[in-house]
Amino acid sequence: MRIHALECGRVRIKRSQAVGRGEGLARRLRPLVDRDWTDWLPIHAYAVEHEEGVVVIDAGADASLMRPGWHPYFRLAVEFDVDREQEIGPRLKALGIGPSDVKTVILTHLHVDHDGGLADLARAEIYVAPGELAAASGLRGALGGYLARRWPADFDPKPLRFDDVALGPFEQSKAITRDGAIRAIPTPGHTPDHISVVTETAGGRIVFTGDATYSEANLRAGVIDGVAPQEAPARSTLGKLVALASDQPTLILPAHDPETIARLTAWNSG
Repeated sequence: MRIHALECGRVRIKRSQAVGRGEGLARRLRPLVDRDWTDWLPIHAYAVEHEEGVVVIDAGADASLMRPGWHPYFRLAVEFDVDREQEIGPRLKALGIGPSDVKTVILTHLHVDHDGGLADLARAEIYVAPGELAAASGLRGALGGYLARRWPADFDPKPLRFDDVALGPFEQSKAITRDGAIRAIPTPGHTPDHISVVTETAGGRIVFTGDATYSEANLRAGVIDGVAPQEAPARSTLGKLVALASDQPTLILPAHDPETIARLTAWNSG
């Protein structure tokens, strides 16, 4: 299998979102009032070339993103920098991967920097956790920062329901490919129904963590973010991910880690 990291633009968030400070509601409100921003962070999606077809993990952001000015998070706590050539469609095309080559898309969650390229992936089977889709819908979803109106009119994802098949410390998983080399696992925290994807390769295990953690360093330190609705599930997920990575060589690939490209390049060359 060949693994590609696709940098689909950049995002800046508050440092208190990247590294949660405090607990409860105070932790979740802090990104709105703090003035300390991160550097620009990459927005990564990933493509896995498997014999059954290309599997894409997340859809990146899109250049036409219109953020609602009424929403305090979009007004005060996040900035995006994306142009059309950075969207997932052109990124895949540059690799020689066309729309018909992408068989499966797995969305770790439905925040705007993970679902932006859906229009370029319309021919694929798209999987989303049912709870995530429900949380993103309607007025409740809009208040929670989801922008469902941006989705293509024919967006009809398949529900990703887990089987009682353990993967390391995770009691459930879902095979994405027939050989089981690519599996989804539940990683609640950043959102209650967030998922991650695990790929087994000859050289070891690759874990695409979405926003379950913003960086490998945060994961190893057990640092949850500043927007996870509840601390306990987020901390439990980090602990399970660390345990999963402990029994064999493992590459951790979050969506916004600036070290992703260097680690993936080293992994591929090793």
